[in-house]
Amino acid sequence: MRQFTIIADATCDLNEQFRSEYDIKVVAGHFTTPDQTEYDSMPAWEHGMTRDAFYADLKKNPMGYTTSPASVAEFAAAFGEEAQKGKDVIAMSISAGISGANSFMREAAEQTMQQYPDCKIIVVDSMRFGPGFGLMAVYAAMHRNAGESIDEVAAWLEENKNRFHQAGWLDDLTFVARKGRVTHAKAFFGTLAGVKPIGEFDYNGMTTVLGKIKGAKKAYEVLMGYIEKTIENPEEQIIFIAQTNRLPQAEQYKAMIEEKFHPKAVYINDVHPLCGINVGPGLMAAYYVGKPISKDLSEERALIETLSAE
Repeated sequence: MRQFTIIADATCDLNEQFRSEYDIKVVAGHFTTPDQTEYDSMPAWEHGMTRDAFYADLKKNPMGYTTSPASVAEFAAAFGEEAQKGKDVIAMSISAGISGANSFMREAAEQTMQQYPDCKIIVVDSMRFGPGFGLMAVYAAMHRNAGESIDEVAAWLEENKNRFHQAGWLDDLTFVARKGRVTHAKAFFGTLAGVKPIGEFDYNGMTTVLGKIKGAKKAYEVLMGYIEKTIENPEEQIIFIAQTNRLPQAEQYKAMIEEKFHPKAVYINDVHPLCGINVGPGLMAAYYVGKPISKDLSEERALIETLSAE
């Protein structure tokens, strides 16, 4: 059985620890700052900026930052490097409904397989972004490391990607509204003082607001109840928590999850600029594997409504 490499685009937000531990290669995208300087998107915090400074400036000048995925040539170079080693590739991308990275990967895969006919490249649309996508890549690596073939891992991803959940809030929805992922009306109400819009991945891989909770204390209660009703075998899981300038809240959430669900591990992850510019400051969310998400989110909306009324 040929060895294969897992390659993800940089919207997976996997830091060096996870890339190294799980042997996942990441192809950097690009972002441009307000002074029109372009940087590779990862590792972002080596460009003379810190996470806190980046998000503080982004909040002041949201329209000054732009992002772009890696090019076809950049993906092809990464694929070709593995092909030269005699390895196949699973290439994982951010949701195709959000970015052109998936189509760029597919074009690069075709070019590489023409150049290296013995190389198999399977491109997988994660239908996720950020640490939810990163967690999926980690699970793919665990299946590979357990001895599964490239076809078996790719099949597992296709069958299970709709089971990767997001449970959290975003204090300010204007950034995602700007990208057309929620309406501006929802964004306005999402910025009211103390209101926590609770978001989940929808069937197409975008974040959708399931409900709005007044106050952080109640929001934590609802989120814990939501996880309890949707997670499967929590004691066997690795859980990621994402935060964009909300570290104290993420640390509190981590402690609550550890106490209630006793997973193998809970990690707090930064959201790097490629996703952060489109999400903005104020994200605090957990990512885990659970029941399949309903196609119209009707079950999830009803659950949030019930939990909110308790």
